[in-house]
Amino acid sequence: MTAARHRVISDLRDRIAALEGSAARKAACLAFGVPEIDGALPGGGLSYGALHEFAGGGAGTVDGAAAALCVAGIAARTKGPILWCLTRPDLFFPALAQAGLSAERLIFAEADREEDVLASMEEGLSYGGLGAVVGEIVRLPMTTSRRLQLAAEKTGTMGLVVRRWRRQTEASDFGQPTASATRWRVSVMPSEDLPVPGVGRPRWLLELMRVKAGECAEFIVGACDATGRIHLSPGSGDREDQAGGRRGTAFG
Repeated sequence: MTAARHRVISDLRDRIAALEGSAARKAACLAFGVPEIDGALPGGGLSYGALHEFAGGGAGTVDGAAAALCVAGIAARTKGPILWCLTRPDLFFPALAQAGLSAERLIFAEADREEDVLASMEEGLSYGGLGAVVGEIVRLPMTTSRRLQLAAEKTGTMGLVVRRWRRQTEASDFGQPTASATRWRVSVMPSEDLPVPGVGRPRWLLELMRVKAGECAEFIVGACDATGRIHLSPGSGDREDQAGGRRGTAFG
């Protein structure tokens, strides 16, 4: 009887520890490491156990390459395998590696229909053993986004949505409400200046378009480095050249 009681108590302790660990991860955030950006986000970073949306802006509105690279850098700084769900297998692996995300960590779920991409995302978020779940989709209905958000909350896994459109007119869907915790737009700008002739580090206009319990903001940042980190660009105060610039390349 005593041995059975000890087994029950031990089992309960293990369950409580697992629940506490899950709760701690749900409450945790992944900081950008840029005080100006982290200060605009409740909790000081991107919340685990939540859904976050990213889309391209400017010349990259349709291809979403800069948005994909930004998401790759975020995913690279999480712990564990990354599930990337998509319908178009055109990711450019060297570009992802430059953003800190190695191919060894990636698990791809390729589908013919967008509905299957969303289903794969939900299953991955519900699994709970992944660093992040990424999904490339055109539309994100409110009901579907709620399902993804609930799945993320359940396990504490971060969900990252890359909105990729096939034509410019579809981009208007980005204005529709969803259950995502944050919504971002990433536009390519001219590279940072170098003291000598050459190509400097790519720059992005990073716009925080929506955040729960926070305010919108925008930043000019240096694109993700080999560790997946961005930095506030020295030219953040100069917005005169934001419309032009080189395009990021996340897709081959």
